[in-house]
Amino acid sequence: MITEQRKLGTGFGARSTADDVLAGMDLAGTTALVTGGYSGLGLATTRALVHAGAHVVVPARRPDTAEDALRGLPRTEVHALDLADLESVRVFSERFLDTGRPLDILINGAGMMACPETRVGPGWEAHFAVNHLGHFALTQRLRPAFAPGGARVVAVASSGHFLSDIRWTDLHFRTGYDRWLAYAQSKTANALFALHLNHLGADQGLRAFAVHPGSILTPLQRHIPREEWLAQGWVAPDGTPAVGFKSPEQGAATAVWAATSPLLDGRGGAYCQDCDIADPATTDDMLIGGVKPWAVDPDAAARLWDLSCELTGLSAF
Repeated sequence: MITEQRKLGTGFGARSTADDVLAGMDLAGTTALVTGGYSGLGLATTRALVHAGAHVVVPARRPDTAEDALRGLPRTEVHALDLADLESVRVFSERFLDTGRPLDILINGAGMMACPETRVGPGWEAHFAVNHLGHFALTQRLRPAFAPGGARVVAVASSGHFLSDIRWTDLHFRTGYDRWLAYAQSKTANALFALHLNHLGADQGLRAFAVHPGSILTPLQRHIPREEWLAQGWVAPDGTPAVGFKSPEQGAATAVWAATSPLLDGRGGAYCQDCDIADPATTDDMLIGGVKPWAVDPDAAARLWDLSCELTGLSAF
C-alpha cells in the first residue's frame, strides 16, 4: 500500500531542528547508519541521533576527516566506504554483517551536486552512480541486518528532482552532459528507490521514505562557484543565506523525523519535507517544494529498481 502524498499535520515544520523532532525520544539500544554522517546535514543528523541515545555508524570516503569531525562524540564509529566503488560497498557491507548487529535506521545522505562531468566504474555518470546506485547497492547488501519488523530506510532526495525525470534513453549522459540535470535525475532516482523499496519490504516491516531536506548551504555545494550562489539568489551580497534557507540542524530534521516518528508507523514510500509528508507540487518553485508526479510513480520505481539490479549485479530483493 502506498501512503498518500498528503500532510499529516505533525506539529513540526520548516524551522524545526533534528533535536526538536527527537525531543523526549529514547533511541538507546538502536543502531543507525548515516552515509555522509560527518559533514553538513549528515553531521547534524549524526549529532541529533547520538544525543537521543543511538549508536551511529558513519561510513566515509575520507575516514580520517570523519574521525576528526566526530571526535568527542560518543557512540559513533567510522569505517571506510566509497559509494562510487561497488567493491568498496561489498567489503563494507560484509564487515558490518559479520558483526551480527541489527540495523534499525539507514539514512542514505551522502551525495554530490552539480559536479563537472565525471565517470566512475564502467563509465557511469557520477551523480547517478554515487547518489543512487551506490546507495542502492549498500541498502541491498545490508538487508540481512535490518531489524525485524521495524527498520527504516531514508533516502535524502531534493526538490532538485523538479528538473528531471529519469532519462531512460541516456541515464549516463553519453551526450549533452548537464551538471544540474545529472543531479536532478539522481534525486528523482532517490525518491523512486524509496518508493519501491518500501513496496518490496513492507511484508517484513521495512519502511522507506524519501526526504527533501530544504535549501541549505553546506559542503555539498563545493563544486559551485560563489558567484553562482549570488546569481542563483542563494546568498545576499554580504554572503548571508537567502530567506527560506535552513541551518544544517533544520535541514537534518526531516530525515531524522522520517527515521523515527511514530506517526509513520504502518506508513511508507512517501516523499517528505518540513517534517511531514509532502503534498503534490502545484508550482515549479523548488523553495515551495512538494513532489512531482514522476518521483512518486510506482511503475517508474519498479522499472528503475530492475535496471539498478541489472547495473549492480544484485538480486531483486
